Amino acid sequence: MSDLLNGKSVLVTGASSGIGAAAARVFAQEGARVVLAARREDRLAALAEELKGQGAEAAYVVCDVTVAEDAVRAVDFAVETFGRLDGAFNNAGLGGDRTPLHLMGDDVYDAVMDTNVRGVWNCLRPEIAAMLEGGGGSIVNNSSVGGLVAIPAAAAYIAAKHAVVGLTRAAADEYAKQGVRVNAVAPGTTRSEITADWFGRNPGLEEMVNGMTPQGRTADPAEIGAAAAWMLSDRCPFLTGTVMPVDGGFVNQ
Repeated sequence: MSDLLNGKSVLVTGASSGIGAAAARVFAQEGARVVLAARREDRLAALAEELKGQGAEAAYVVCDVTVAEDAVRAVDFAVETFGRLDGAFNNAGLGGDRTPLHLMGDDVYDAVMDTNVRGVWNCLRPEIAAMLEGGGGSIVNNSSVGGLVAIPAAAAYIAAKHAVVGLTRAAADEYAKQGVRVNAVAPGTTRSEITADWFGRNPGLEEMVNGMTPQGRTADPAEIGAAAAWMLSDRCPFLTGTVMPVDGGFVNQ
């Protein structure tokens, strides 16, 4: 166990799988006291037990980030459990369908925007409030390379992830002098349930994307978690309002 996040209370949304679960493991290995939040209680309970079995402090709370009251309850739970909220990784997200814009249904647009944008909005408000009360903290939002560039047949997702970048920069600017840092990580193609679904329904897509990535591969979700851990830590106190691509060089193309 390292000390990058030693003793810090960190909330992770979307913690039941993919990048969220991997990040929670990384945070725990770095010494954080982790609060896991997602909709699937069985997975949260299993992950919490796994982390505690490795000597970490971990707890979980069932939370749907699209529901503002759930987000408030998750933050309150973190504060009640560990005494304060030092960090948050707003990771919960939805990929949606890969469909041309003119054929994309309103239901897809609404679902993607509700989870990826309103979900971050719902979490930011109580997280910032708790951190202001506690004297400061650090937040990392999970955007995507899709928040920096365009990807075909994913208009709702691209719009949502660009909005996450905007929320990140706005919050960073607003609270910089009050001790709350807000940054975002922008993963490239990463192994997760979302990408597995996309690749499964679009044969050849993974090979195409990897072919556009200088490193020529798909990321392990723990690699995204490691970047988020550094951004949450006290090792980078002058870093705020930054969107960090973790993408094998994809956005350089």
